[in-house]
Amino acid sequence: MDAFIQFMTDWGYWGMFISAFLAGTILPFSSEAVLLACIGFGLDPVGSTLATTAGNVLGGLTCYWIGHLGKMEWIEKYFKVDQKQMERAKRFIHGRGSWIALFSFLPVIGDAILIVLGLMRANVWIVTLSMSIGKLGRYTILVATALGIYKLF
Repeated sequence: MDAFIQFMTDWGYWGMFISAFLAGTILPFSSEAVLLACIGFGLDPVGSTLATTAGNVLGGLTCYWIGHLGKMEWIEKYFKVDQKQMERAKRFIHGRGSWIALFSFLPVIGDAILIVLGLMRANVWIVTLSMSIGKLGRYTILVATALGIYKLF
């Protein structure tokens, strides 16, 4: 894992984008670690946050797309989302609509939320907007905390 983080930090913003994309789709690792490492190496916190958010949102849209295709064997095989997680996500989403993608940043259930929204054929534009807000908020809080800006509040 350390070699992978080093490789991604050497790539700078593109490395953050790629790592966040992969973390948002098929690889179980932390895009947050790459983001904080890149900021620690002196990259711009705003640019880093935006690159990581963009990659993670596109990764999330991949989850949505897989759900939209409706292939449960792909969902279970590639995303490691089982029926139990899918049922939990369905109960969480029921009656809330596309805006529930705001919570797609949550560990464990976040990918399942997006997959279920894809299965439900939720409005992709609202899903993208709300997912972007949630993921940008998470990364912004993480970076602000890491930089000590939270002390200003």
